[in-house]
Amino acid sequence: MNHYFTNETLGSKINTITFIINNRKYELLTDNGVFSKKGLDFGTRTLLESLDLKYIKGNVLDIGCGYGPIGIYIKSNTDCNVDMTDINKRSLHLAKLNAKSNKVDVNIFESDAYTNITKKYNFIITNPPVRVGKKILYEILFKAKEHLEKNGELLLVISKDQGAKSLIKDLEKEYTVSVINKNKGFYIIKAIFNWHIDMYLLKLYIGGMYILLHAINSYNSL
Repeated sequence: MNHYFTNETLGSKINTITFIINNRKYELLTDNGVFSKKGLDFGTRTLLESLDLKYIKGNVLDIGCGYGPIGIYIKSNTDCNVDMTDINKRSLHLAKLNAKSNKVDVNIFESDAYTNITKKYNFIITNPPVRVGKKILYEILFKAKEHLEKNGELLLVISKDQGAKSLIKDLEKEYTVSVINKNKGFYIIKAIFNWHIDMYLLKLYIGGMYILLHAINSYNSL
């Protein structure tokens, strides 16, 4: 992912953006080389406005956090333990500054997708970096299940123009998927990992191996 997220050679021009969600004002620093530097993007706003904050509990991961709007918003409105990760060093620096200025206690660290993720979460919430391409995007979304607790949820935003409908069909192969909101072409998607189906398939596999080994042993004993 480094080819997309490296921006150390860009000149810095820090800017302050302001936005209001649910009657609460947020001020965040942005800079050249980070996503949506001129203001909170419509997709992220739609995602945040669609979240049922009473429902968001436990450990939360904001993957690809950018300068921090998702993680900061969640932490400022819930008692969750929030981790925020990105590979873009400039974004991480801004996210740390923004967390401090907005007086939220979050854990912010560098991670290339899930490379440095060592625990599981009740929620993984993201505006995923679609421009990295389908391969990396799908890696982020489908490997999420490996880092979700039982009945954990992946919540994301993606636009119709970015392939929302085809993504939903693909996610349905491994998740229970629902669209919790649509707004001007942006889809807010909830994906729950089908862990019970996965365990069922594992049991079938183990059972099949047992039958096969038993047959081989029976054959060898003839």
